[in-house]
Amino acid sequence: MAQDKIVELERKIWELTSELTALRKASSDTPVPDYTFQTQEGEATLRDLFGGRDKLLAIHNMGQGCRYCTLWADGFNGLLPHLESAMAVVLVSKDPPDVQRKFANARGWRFRLASHGGGDYLGEQGVVKGGDNDPGAVLYQRDGGTILRRNACVFGPGDLYCALWGLLGLAGLDASDWTPQFNYWQRPAQLDDGGKDVLD
Repeated sequence: MAQDKIVELERKIWELTSELTALRKASSDTPVPDYTFQTQEGEATLRDLFGGRDKLLAIHNMGQGCRYCTLWADGFNGLLPHLESAMAVVLVSKDPPDVQRKFANARGWRFRLASHGGGDYLGEQGVVKGGDNDPGAVLYQRDGGTILRRNACVFGPGDLYCALWGLLGLAGLDASDWTPQFNYWQRPAQLDDGGKDVLD
């Protein structure tokens, strides 16, 4: 029966996810430079972004032009207090700090923000080796005066990092059926207020 197979696959995914976490816990560290970022408060180093914590989760966001990156950040925003109880969290993108802040405010995001500007950090610390402006996350750890790269992951439709995909899957929907939007308001055929100056 299909339902029995679904239950079995869910069990296997659970087991594989636990195995993945164990492997990440045992992974080796790579020392990295103390990169420089731009923030609304001015220049900040990677070390500054730790904010005195030992671990830093750097969420790699492609910028305000990506609906998928916006979807992931919208989801993480609700988890932010839980994440920040365990580590420092910062959302990084190539967008300038003022653009980052304006977009974050429009979405209700509470992340600390930093711009790498698409420079050395992105080229050397991207979530995909040899990749470009790929979405994902990197976990850094401080060991005395050294900053270590511990783990990284890539974000994409159907991944483990966006709860929406599993919920859409319950309805038999996947990325070929659904695309995120910046907002879901749909203009009615007729606006009772006369319809002047409507911004889509």
